[in-house]
Amino acid sequence: MKKILLHACCAPCTAGVYEQLKDNFNVTLFWYNPNIFPKAEHDRRLNELLNFCDEKNIRIMVGDYNWSEEHGYWLQVIKGLEKEPERGKRCEVCYKMRLEATAAVAAQANDHHSHDEFSAKGGPAYGWDFFGAELSISPHKNSEAINEIGKKVATEFDASHSRVGGNPLKYFEADFKKNDGFLKASKISKELKLYRQDYCGCEFSER
Repeated sequence: MKKILLHACCAPCTAGVYEQLKDNFNVTLFWYNPNIFPKAEHDRRLNELLNFCDEKNIRIMVGDYNWSEEHGYWLQVIKGLEKEPERGKRCEVCYKMRLEATAAVAAQANDHHSHDEFSAKGGPAYGWDFFGAELSISPHKNSEAINEIGKKVATEFDASHSRVGGNPLKYFEADFKKNDGFLKASKISKELKLYRQDYCGCEFSER
């Protein structure tokens, strides 16, 4: 199966998206969400996701970052966009920041480990064919904007990171809310009694 490094934002979204991908992709999740405010909420969502992954035996990589420092950086990046509505320009900047982090992890690994090399050894984590995000499963997220940003990020990283074997790192384009994807994810999360947040993540969406 093709290998994908998928940005994860929370357990409920992961539950629905993983269900859509698991039969066709070897999935590794990546957590990097310094936009989530406050820290207690950030940690609660991360812990819920880790527990879910442990229960379902899903691979996950957690970004090694200091929340206070990274959230401060996030505030700098979105400065001037604080009053933007949900799905507006602030969200697009936030999509890009998290997709860039995901692509960077995938690209750095792929700089040193070719797909063929790791396929031969049966290694699941490196040599990703794709990177992507589960963000589009939310009805509050603009899937077209997410996909356009993801494709641009892939082009930028392909130009700056030459991969062993010459295979470009591709962005996985998707709208996971299609075909009742969000409704199915909601059903799964309710059955598993997953913690479901009532706002996207940042202090401005909470407002």
